[in-house]
Amino acid sequence: MKLIENHIFHVYNRGNDRQPIFFSRENYLFFLRKIRTHLLPTCDLLTYCLMPNHFHLLVKADARTVAIVNPENILRPIQAFSRGLQTMLSSYARAIQKQENLVGSLFQQHTEAKQVSSELYLEDYTLFCFRYILYNPADARLVTNPIDWEFSSCRDLAGLRNGTLCNKKIIQNELGLEWNKLEGLVSKPLTYEERKLIL
Repeated sequence: MKLIENHIFHVYNRGNDRQPIFFSRENYLFFLRKIRTHLLPTCDLLTYCLMPNHFHLLVKADARTVAIVNPENILRPIQAFSRGLQTMLSSYARAIQKQENLVGSLFQQHTEAKQVSSELYLEDYTLFCFRYILYNPADARLVTNPIDWEFSSCRDLAGLRNGTLCNKKIIQNELGLEWNKLEGLVSKPLTYEERKLIL
C-alpha cells in the first residue's frame, strides 16, 4: 500500500470470508482506540465507519504518512501509515482470536487504499466517498438514519457527540462542509453512478 502526500484515500477491509470482526460494543471501542494509537500519529482521519464485518476509513496523507519507517530495507520500504495499519490490524486480530477462540485470519489478506482526491475537479470523489462511508449503516439496514449508528463519525460531525478522532478543520477545508448541513448530506444513499466512482 502506497499513499501519496496531500491526497485522500478510502481505506477499507472486511472479515475473512465476510465473517464478523466485531462481536460486542467493547470490540468496536477497542478498535477505535487502536486507530487513535496506531494511525492518528501518521495521518489525518476525515471520517470512519465500523460495520459488523468490515470497516471504512477516509484519511488524508501528509509527510508523516509517507515517511519510510524502515530505510535500511531498500527493496521493500514501508510507509509509516502502512506500518501503523499492519500493527493495528494484527494486534486487534490477536485480541479477537483470543476472545472468540478463533484460528486463522480475521481480516482479508489485503487492506485496500483507493485514492479519491484529485487535482481535477471532475475526478475528485472525496465527497462521494465521505457520503458513502457515513451512509453505510443505513445502506446495510442496521439503522434508518446514519446518525443512529454509534460506531461511525457521523454523530461527531453532526455535533451530537464530542469525538476527537476526525480532524474537523481538514474536513471543512477539503469538503467545505458546514456541520449543521451534514445530516442532509448523508440522509440519502449515493446513486449507482456515484457508487461506481468510488468502489
